[in-house]
Order: sequence, then C-alpha cells, then structure tokens
Amino acid sequence: MNAISSQTHALSINPANGETVASYPYETEAQLDAALTRSINAFRNGRNTPVAQRAELLLALASTLRDQAEEMAQMITLEMGKPIAQARGEIEKCAQLAEWYAAHGPAMLAPEATLVDNGTAQIEYRPLGPILAVMPWNFPVWQVLRGAVPTMLSGNTYVLKHAPNVMGSAYLMKQAFQRAGFADGLFEVINVTPDGVSKAIADPRIAAVTLTGSVRAGMAIGSQAGAALKKCVLELGGSDPFIVLNDANLDEAVQAALIGRFQNSGQVCAAAKRLIIEEGVVEAFTAKFLEASRKLVMGDPTATETYIGPMARFDLRDELDGQVQATLAEGATLLLGGNKVEGAGNYYAPTVLANVTDQMTSFKQELFGPVASIITARDAEHAVALANDSEFGLTASVFTTDPEKARNIANQLETGGIFINAYSVSDPRVSFGGVKKSGFGRELSHFGVREFCNAQTVWLNRR
Repeated sequence: MNAISSQTHALSINPANGETVASYPYETEAQLDAALTRSINAFRNGRNTPVAQRAELLLALASTLRDQAEEMAQMITLEMGKPIAQARGEIEKCAQLAEWYAAHGPAMLAPEATLVDNGTAQIEYRPLGPILAVMPWNFPVWQVLRGAVPTMLSGNTYVLKHAPNVMGSAYLMKQAFQRAGFADGLFEVINVTPDGVSKAIADPRIAAVTLTGSVRAGMAIGSQAGAALKKCVLELGGSDPFIVLNDANLDEAVQAALIGRFQNSGQVCAAAKRLIIEEGVVEAFTAKFLEASRKLVMGDPTATETYIGPMARFDLRDELDGQVQATLAEGATLLLGGNKVEGAGNYYAPTVLANVTDQMTSFKQELFGPVASIITARDAEHAVALANDSEFGLTASVFTTDPEKARNIANQLETGGIFINAYSVSDPRVSFGGVKKSGFGRELSHFGVREFCNAQTVWLNRR
C-alpha cells in the first residue's frame, strides 16, 4: 500500500482504506514527444493572442471549475484524503483565482514606457514558451492553477507533470481547460517517470521549469534546469514559525494556530509547524491550544464534519511517526496523540508536543503532518532568533497587539512572507515564495504573471 508508482504505472491509492483507485500507464517517449509538440505549436500559434482574449478564457475556466467542482473535490478526497469540505473550498479558491487574474492580470502585462536620451523606450513582457510544471499532491488543483493561470495569461503554455497519486485530478484539470475553450496544447498533462521528466527538461521545446515539492526534488530539478540553462522556480518545504508574544490576544492566536497547523491534515508547506510562545503566556496558550486540538474531528474524509483526514501516503505517515518518536526520545513532552491510528486507512492522531527545544528533531526538520511543536521563548528577541534558526524560510506569523513591535519583528524575520495576527495563506493579491532552502522565485500577484516572461526592452531613437 505504500507504493504510488511501479515501473510501468502511476498508482492512485485511497489513503482512507488503502484500496487502489486507478492505475495510469506511463507514457512512451513517442507520447511525450507528441505532448511537447502540441505545447510548442500552441505557443507559436497563440503567443500574439491579445491578453484580453486570454482573460476571457480565464473567466470561462472559472465557470467550468464551478461546474465540475463536486467531481473534482470528490477526486481530491478519494486520491489524497483531503476532507471534502476543504476539497470543495480548494476548487472555489481556484475559480476565484481565475476571475481575479482575468480582472487584474492584463494591466500587469502592459508595456512600461519611459523617456530616454534622444528617444523613447518601453519594457514589454513577452512569454517564454512551454513551461514544465512538476507539482505535488497536497493541493492537487490549487498548487497547479496558482502557477498555470498567471503563466498562461502571459502567453506561455503549460506542461503539467503531476504527482503519481493524483493523476485523476490532473486529467480533470485538463478536461476543465478543454471545456473552457482553451486550444489544444495550451494545457498539457504528461504522466512520465523521473527519467521522462529529465528528458522533458533537456528538450529544447521546454523554455523553463517550475517545481513545488521537497528540498530533495528541488535540488534534482534545479540542477537539471541549470545544466540546460533554463529558468527555474522552486517552491519547496517550510518549517514555519508561529510567534505568540505576551501581549497577544490568545483566543485569536489559538484559533489561527489550530487552522494554520492542522488544515489539510497538517500537509501544508506553509503550515504553522513551530509554535514559538513567549514564556509569559506559554502555559495559558498551551492549555487553550490543547483543549481546542482535542475537539478536532478526525475520520472519514467524505464526511462534511471531518477536519482531519488520513495522511496522503503510508510511507509519509511512517516518516512522520519516526520524527515524533525521535523528538520524544530527545526529551519533548507528549500532550496529545503521538501515534498511528490502528485500523484501515492512513490516519495519524492529531499530536501536540511541548517543551520542544532547538536541538530536537521536530524543531530542525519539517514535519509534514498533524503535529504541533510548542517552543518557549524567553522574550521577543529570543523568539526571532528561534524563528530564524532554520534552514527554511517560507512564511512566518507574529501575534501581538503592538503594531510597532510587530513591524520591528517582521523586519528581522528571514522568510518570504510574514503574517501579523494571522496564519499564512497563499492569495493572488500577494506574492508567494521563500528563501533559504524553501526555494526561490515567486508565484502569484504580478510576480506570477511576469515570472516566466522575457522583459524585453524596445528602444526607439529619434532621427
């Protein structure tokens, strides 16, 4: 039940019961070649399509996503165990993303004119070509579309290589693009082995590469893209700090920490993984957080009341449990959970660890599951030091009622995003991405539209 692929097929396995959902044969070299040919032809045929027409297609995509919402949400839940209410929310968020870029994206691609000596000049944003996207399973539709929508609005085509366990979701997305009226080749799905990914990266028809995934995957894909001298965007892991200071509103902080840590069964790169609490309120925060965590409903992901479903893969649950047991052996205190749930399915009990220090496994490593680590900080300065003591730098949260203190701390944090009195989110209105081993490049906002563009200078001299 641990396998998600074989030598010949990608396997989709229901993590709620371990049963095989579907088996998708890997494509041949000829099929990969045909997909890349369709993509490059679609790019060449459509690169000069007015951006207003592309925006209209995005509106059609939003409508199609809503038409297919229940089918897509059910597929997400079936393939990777996301609770159905959260899966439905994911599809609606994608529809809103398409609408937002349809409304605001064209202005982000407008030429930028300036006066120069003896003439005029402007910067024009030109698409690069087919973009290879290697995507993960934890948000099977959102992770893809938050990259694809702005990238395709700017005139690129998109070649999706999805995680093996969510290929059903990949094909439903392709269906949505087709039903929305996108031309053949604008959005391609390839089901290939790692060797096939390497061939695609090296292929001259692929202009650039984007990956969302683990540090190990990022290093592999990034090195291959670098060897081919192709631009690469990497959105990798995180061990995000969630700082709560003595003057914080504890009820608000607890509720945000609960969602920030346990949504999607804790399988979120930008989750609140390290709860860094100033010592004056650590006891009160811990009591409130523990009480709230006990009330979380874990169970059948198809039930609307379920908040925590199964983890997506059995091997990932084993890895998480190993990290938890290592942290406990290092001296942490177990307040809740800390075990695999017996019976069918890939469930891991919501877990709260206290007295975690900067030398322990759950502090140093990313724990990709429903496990919260509570760390005590002596003061605000110590909290910042703890937050920055990580090889990751994706997002951070700070809870305080003092705006000046919040801004001062934000200026010191080494992350791509900082959320004051809120848990981390990805939103089309603001950029998303990290520093350190959390990757480089940005998605969303105007950065997402321009990330895979050639910023071309056009200079016109006066005669």
